[in-house]
Amino acid sequence: MKTTLITLAVALSLSACSTFSRTPPAGTPLADVTAKLGKPDAVYPDPAGGQVLEYRGQPMGQFQHMARIGADGRLVSYEQALTSENFAKVQPARWTKDDVLRNFGRPAEVSRDRATGDEVWSYRYKQDGVWNSYMNIYFNVRGEVRRTGNTPDPLLDDRSKGL
Repeated sequence: MKTTLITLAVALSLSACSTFSRTPPAGTPLADVTAKLGKPDAVYPDPAGGQVLEYRGQPMGQFQHMARIGADGRLVSYEQALTSENFAKVQPARWTKDDVLRNFGRPAEVSRDRATGDEVWSYRYKQDGVWNSYMNIYFNVRGEVRRTGNTPDPLLDDRSKGL
């Protein structure tokens, strides 16, 4: 009897978890989005007239989410920002720092490239959902993306240790 009750309790809690979704549906008004998701960590203006809300999931921002709010004040999309697919959309010589902020939020680290002196923004993420990596975005002096580069996270990724 006790085992049956425990099994039922676990099954009920798992079914409740599967029906809970933190993601508000598209079309949700901004006030309801912030009521459900909380205060954003940063807000960026969207050239189309709306805004982009940044929600950081961890101290290093590895699971940042971006909520895009249309000019009408309603949610257009809410998605995980730091993915291999999203980083592939970066267009060197066309994107600026503002474009990078609107798409990925604030970086985990900002530094200088030793060879060129270019500013480098590094985003920690799970490359292909598996490998701990840094996506490095290099900017020229005008604030335009010069290039991108993906490097393993030396502290968290065994690939950099020769294993």
